[in-house]
Amino acid sequence: MAVAEAVVAVTRLLLLLLLSAAAQAAVLPQDRVDLMYHGYQGGGVSIDGPALMLRKKVGQSVSLSAYYYVDTVSGASIDVQATASAYTESRHEKRLGVDYLAGNSILSLNYAQSDEDDYNAKSMSFAIAHDTFGGMTTLSLEAGLGDDSVGRNGDASFSADVKRNNYKLGWTQVLSSRWIAALNMQVDLDQGFLNNPYRSVRFRDASQPLGYGYQSEVYPNTRNAVAVSLVNKVYLPYRAALSLNLRHYQDSWDIRAFDAELDYVHPLSASWTLDAKLRWYQQGQAEFYRDLFDFANQQNFMARDKELSEFNNLTLGVGASYLLPSWAFWPDAKPELNLQWDHIRFNYHNFRNVTITDAEPGLEPLYRLDANVIRAFFSLYF
Repeated sequence: MAVAEAVVAVTRLLLLLLLSAAAQAAVLPQDRVDLMYHGYQGGGVSIDGPALMLRKKVGQSVSLSAYYYVDTVSGASIDVQATASAYTESRHEKRLGVDYLAGNSILSLNYAQSDEDDYNAKSMSFAIAHDTFGGMTTLSLEAGLGDDSVGRNGDASFSADVKRNNYKLGWTQVLSSRWIAALNMQVDLDQGFLNNPYRSVRFRDASQPLGYGYQSEVYPNTRNAVAVSLVNKVYLPYRAALSLNLRHYQDSWDIRAFDAELDYVHPLSASWTLDAKLRWYQQGQAEFYRDLFDFANQQNFMARDKELSEFNNLTLGVGASYLLPSWAFWPDAKPELNLQWDHIRFNYHNFRNVTITDAEPGLEPLYRLDANVIRAFFSLYF
């Protein structure tokens, strides 16, 4: 209730500022087409596929956008390997959006739908962004709702639902000719079947060959979360930019998380730009998480998802963009190529590698994984 009351109070304050501020014309997003390939490799899982995005203005006040994204997932993460075999499946995501320019405000409406064999998600959101004080301040509000359907392959009798609501508040401020800062808050309210229908927890059982047995996870049917982030972007004298992003997260499952990201963008020439980033993330465990329970049905809620454990990760990323020469047959178009690579190291503090079967239960080596993420873009601005 306290979270909801805080959201209402801040929303009222921002609405008051939106209605009372001086007018300053906002700008619609630029027309563009993006074709992307993405790939993830790590922890026994491979995810890759293409994505296509199109944005086009209609007149002076409307901008339409469409987005199509495909994930092909193969393999199985370690917490699934213990009780299930590797698999291959595809997820298809579609989004449609419209932005409407009204003086010093942009109103946005977006719809998204994601489909896979055992999970279907639909969501809709409405947002308003308002420029004020001569364009020095931007205030934004967004509200969204989602409706998900959960299934389980091989079990036609299983069906569950998830209802999601999220709210975002943002304040972006130009502090000087070289410094821009933003303060953002997001609240997520989820209700329904919130765990993975394939994942299990393990518990001590001397009658089993390994010394432990398995049962299905059981989660609470609600999860409320709030995240607050501070973004600082500084433009350096030699046309480069340095960004520092800080974010704190906490939820009703007692997870507390913090991450910090440092990003540096350096133009080499009129055509080439390099990017480097360093990101640190750490979190505590959910209150009902354990790697090994003492006995079956030990608690009302039981989880062994490694993403609910205590862990940290470090990301090192590099990227490059190249502005291609203009095309003679379309001189107004600006084609651009981008390539980004991230290396992520995950260190889990209380999630153990159960594929090591010659160790005493609960004393297996702690799990660690390295992942690589590649994203390649072709963008066309017009």
